[in-house]
Amino acid sequence: MPLGFYIIMAAQFFSALADNALLILAIAILKSTGEPEYEPLLKSFFAISYVALAAWVGAFADSMPKGRVMLISNAIKVIGCLLLFADVHPLYAYAIIGLGAAAYSPAKYGILTEYLPHRKLVVANGWIEGLTVAAIILGTVLGGALTRDKAMMWFDGLDFTHLFGNTGVGAGIAITGVFYLIAAVFNLFIPNTGVDHKPLHNNPLYLLHDFYHCLKMLWRDKLGQISLAVTTVTWGVAHALQIIVINWGPETFDKIHNTSDATLLFVWVAFGMAAGAVAASCLVSLRRSVRVIPLGIVMGITMLLMPFITNLNIARAMLFAIGACGGFFVVPMNALLQHRGHVLLGAGHSIAVQNFNENLSTLLINAAYSLLILVGLGINTIIVLFGLFVIVSMSLIKWWHEANQRKADDVAQLDNVS
Repeated sequence: MPLGFYIIMAAQFFSALADNALLILAIAILKSTGEPEYEPLLKSFFAISYVALAAWVGAFADSMPKGRVMLISNAIKVIGCLLLFADVHPLYAYAIIGLGAAAYSPAKYGILTEYLPHRKLVVANGWIEGLTVAAIILGTVLGGALTRDKAMMWFDGLDFTHLFGNTGVGAGIAITGVFYLIAAVFNLFIPNTGVDHKPLHNNPLYLLHDFYHCLKMLWRDKLGQISLAVTTVTWGVAHALQIIVINWGPETFDKIHNTSDATLLFVWVAFGMAAGAVAASCLVSLRRSVRVIPLGIVMGITMLLMPFITNLNIARAMLFAIGACGGFFVVPMNALLQHRGHVLLGAGHSIAVQNFNENLSTLLINAAYSLLILVGLGINTIIVLFGLFVIVSMSLIKWWHEANQRKADDVAQLDNVS
């Protein structure tokens, strides 16, 4: 891989590290203020920008060099971090961070299709996903460490109240903000790919119509629709799973007492995703990417076993297996979707369409999770329902792809007859 690819990875790593550390800090703030019912909404407020601004962020990403887009997006994330530092409600502050992430994502993935040949996309996605998962792991651990009672007491004992306020959370937010600044430094050195950029249209209605056209085109493509369906379902479930595990851990295991301990349990999912992503990048080519879909069904079946686990070590192994299945089949699907999107729409537009679908899925699944909590269902019942949802969804997508193949074979036979 060329040097520029590693610069892109470094920028992505530090930005994602800060995103995940701030999520844990925001959850800790909600718990400390007696508002734990808002925890599922953190992901929703983060994701809403991806949905609401999808028509514009893709065009924005294609209007200038991707490195510059990533730099501007990181600056927006810093503003969100400062709002959280200034005691703005975590939901609103994290929504601003989500706004920066929504603009960042089309540039982050779009530059891969501009910078690398398509034969390297699965490998590149494996590296990016593996590194992103590493950032999730370390960000989650960092956020958990910064919210531990000992860390809070240590920060409170320092005479830095004029900088961090009266709580250790302020110091944690400030430390996390440094990682956004490090990411911004790497953004400055991301190479220009030399691809022609489309000037940003000044008519927002035109951009909305153009986005709808792109959305329709990708969903009609026989390979695009399958890869988009897989990543849409997986993305929504993965985000909900993070909150589910954080709540499942303390209710199930005596050794897990608080959010900080529960975040370490979710780390095993992230470890599995990293392992699955690396394995996929080594074993699965772009041409064979659709063959990994059955692993989605396996992931759902494994989730069904979670409520029956009472041993913490077995739980860690099972969460690792769930993550490994997810990482192994999402990386090839991402690569396939990026390739089809780049061919049909352009890099930024295609990633914006992908983000719209995936984060709409996140909003709907988190809303469903919140509703299940409100009606009083236990966490184990919710896990079973989510596992069944994954099994049914992936089975339908597998059937859909097989139906597409049968139609293609029928058309080929008719062409031969004619």
